[in-house]
Amino acid sequence: MTSARPVTFPVPSPTEKTAEPTARGHWRVLEPGQVAQLVVFDLDAGVGEVLYESSDTLFEAPNWTADGNALLVNADGRMYRLPADGGGEPTLLDTGSVQDANNDHVLSADGSHLYLSSQDAHLYQVPAGGGAALRVTDDGDGLGARYLHGISPDGGTLAFIGAPAPGSSDRGAPAGGPSAYNVYTLDLASGKVRRITDSDRAHDGSEYSPDGEWIYFNSERASSTPGHAQLFRMRPDGSDVQQLTADERVNWFPHPSPDGSTLLYLSYQPGTQGHPANRHVELRLADPLAGNPRTVATLLGGQGTVNVNSWAPDSRRFAYVAYPLMQD
Repeated sequence: MTSARPVTFPVPSPTEKTAEPTARGHWRVLEPGQVAQLVVFDLDAGVGEVLYESSDTLFEAPNWTADGNALLVNADGRMYRLPADGGGEPTLLDTGSVQDANNDHVLSADGSHLYLSSQDAHLYQVPAGGGAALRVTDDGDGLGARYLHGISPDGGTLAFIGAPAPGSSDRGAPAGGPSAYNVYTLDLASGKVRRITDSDRAHDGSEYSPDGEWIYFNSERASSTPGHAQLFRMRPDGSDVQQLTADERVNWFPHPSPDGSTLLYLSYQPGTQGHPANRHVELRLADPLAGNPRTVATLLGGQGTVNVNSWAPDSRRFAYVAYPLMQD
């Protein structure tokens, strides 16, 4: 990898704080001696280039803009834009009232809108260039948690992970809090929410294929070992579920490339539960059915590395975040 460009993320001014944050909890921070590195991997060259590096701000989950000119990342509840050529500084993106965005965010295929998961457990729509936030989910769906991962190619439907609110009549909602994380879809025109999977095993990373024919996701649904997630895909109506990986490693966040030729995913060491941060992980490339996998990067990362689709529009590059400890 090449040397990185050190950057400092701007602190929002009082005039940019259009609403009080509603975050429940605190944001991750870098460990002593740790840095966050934005890396772009080039498939043709077979190497990754570190474009940006921060020693004071932990940023996560790059999305590539539709024009290929910039990458969007979240940090401390806000969204930032970074030039994809590595030649600029982070700029704050106006997300209106949403100042507690987490690392589950997606851009529409036409590049017009950014969709955010907020720590208030709702999903929001913001103009891709910045502006007022429109909440697109409603408490009437009975959910107490919503984590966004995908949008259909036509921009009309969101795929997200949801869990019923405590006290909900939905299955798997004990008094102690949300559970039974399943795949849901939201029709943006009608506001209708539909549960696509029905399991007491955890699901995550639900994302559309570029032709809209499949939803990819990771799940523990086929494992008897807690935390042992593997990759799957299914039709958007929940039918024809296909298991794509079945190995000893713990596999998360399948991301199809825009041309549909390649699948990128995050692979944890055996025995990992959930998708924790600061673990030795691998990034793997495979065919659309997760066949012929090969490891293209080994790094300290996990949570925040590739939580969302980070392919470039040309399908020849993808971005990720590594979190190395510099003494190592």
